[in-house]
Amino acid sequence: MNIIQLIDTNIYNLIISLMSLKTTAIMMFISYLGSATALIILCIAFILILKNRQNAKYIALNLVLVFLLNRILKAIIARPRPNVLRLVYESGYSFPSGHAMVSMGFYGFLIYLTYINIKNNKIKYPLIIALSLLILFIGISRIYLGVHYATDVIGGIIIAILYLIIFIKFLYKSKFKEKVE
Repeated sequence: MNIIQLIDTNIYNLIISLMSLKTTAIMMFISYLGSATALIILCIAFILILKNRQNAKYIALNLVLVFLLNRILKAIIARPRPNVLRLVYESGYSFPSGHAMVSMGFYGFLIYLTYINIKNNKIKYPLIIALSLLILFIGISRIYLGVHYATDVIGGIIIAILYLIIFIKFLYKSKFKEKVE
């Protein structure tokens, strides 16, 4: 057994040891919060309610770009989904986990915006912690539901972090340079 299979098997066995009807319902709800439907709804809500139109535009752009990057990587890598107990149906390839990667990209950008824009620490840090935990649990839910290997989730999160660094540095922050010039 190679190291990737060992990681996938051990994490899957640990997570499914928690399996129950109540846990499954919770995991399905958490997984929904990382779905395309939920993220598009949230994105539209931010576009409609944010006073800062620039941030709303970048939230939408970020969601589109991280989604496209995920689709491209899935097509290139073409890793089959796990052949284990699947609690939900998913089609397509497994690596990197779309829910994990796109959630990290979307909610991770919200964490960044929260950090730089919210001055009240009693709101800022609990919100950052809540969003961070949401990203973590979305990834765990995908393993629990049997549609991804642990390494799909870990890889998706790592790729999204690298993507976010590039997105923030070269796209988002560049808008400030344009305003100064």
